[in-house]
Amino acid sequence: MTTAELIRLLKKNGCYLVRNGANHDIYQSPITGKLFSVGRHAKEEVRTGTLKGILKDAGIRMK
Repeated sequence: MTTAELIRLLKKNGCYLVRNGANHDIYQSPITGKLFSVGRHAKEEVRTGTLKGILKDAGIRMK
């Protein structure tokens, strides 16, 4: 999954941009209330462990 696809998935599930960090964007999940960072390289593949961590913080389950 690319970063652009991940951001679309996050927004579809209600996550929203809180602020821009130095190298990452900071999002918040309305489901968990947690803040988490997402890289800015839209065409780059997100590593598996990073993806799992972001989805867990966002409260999104992948099938």
